[in-house]
Amino acid sequence: MSQTYTTFKKFPDAAEAKHLQQFLIENGIECIYINNSPQLDNSFSGGELLKEYEIQLKQSDFERAHELLQEDAENMLSELGPDYYLLSFTDEELYDVVLKQDEWSEFDYVLARRLLKQRGKEVDEQHIKNLRTKRIADLAKPEKDQQVWIAVGYIFAVLGGVFGIIIGYVLWSSKKTLPNGLVVHTYNKNDRKHGRIIFILGIIVLPIAATIRLWSTYVDNL
Repeated sequence: MSQTYTTFKKFPDAAEAKHLQQFLIENGIECIYINNSPQLDNSFSGGELLKEYEIQLKQSDFERAHELLQEDAENMLSELGPDYYLLSFTDEELYDVVLKQDEWSEFDYVLARRLLKQRGKEVDEQHIKNLRTKRIADLAKPEKDQQVWIAVGYIFAVLGGVFGIIIGYVLWSSKKTLPNGLVVHTYNKNDRKHGRIIFILGIIVLPIAATIRLWSTYVDNL
């Protein structure tokens, strides 16, 4: 059965994303390049800051991709400059880099491990693995109850506002990708249920509200 591609890494620069894509393809890993940047006119200020590009992989390829990138990072350590910011990190901060590997580049992860080793600090692989497992379990938990957004969504949906439809759709369908590539729902079952109701309610009410407004405008102009 075919696997769904999920987000592996995101970049603010297209060249970085394409470089990773080429690297993975050359090493036999299928991947997809996606431009998530909003289609804004260049005249919009700050448009560059909104650009986002991502590389997606099959979940089964995540571990192999990380291994390849770590091997590549090992070869780059010789190019490390004396003022690289990670060199000033405390032992605790370096351990945090190792634990939260997904939040850092492979280069930083590999360097953090090497710095700890040079300082005579042990990296207990099993302990780190257990902590990562717990962290992924915590990240997989749904966001806290969205009572405020649910209430706002119902209000806008009843009033015929598009905003209500958007809120409902987000609550109902929003998902997040975990560091191991697994995709889970962002919100709990009850919030998703309300989101679906809000979405459907908004879709039903919107054309009715629009018709009433148009009719009211027509009558006022008579």
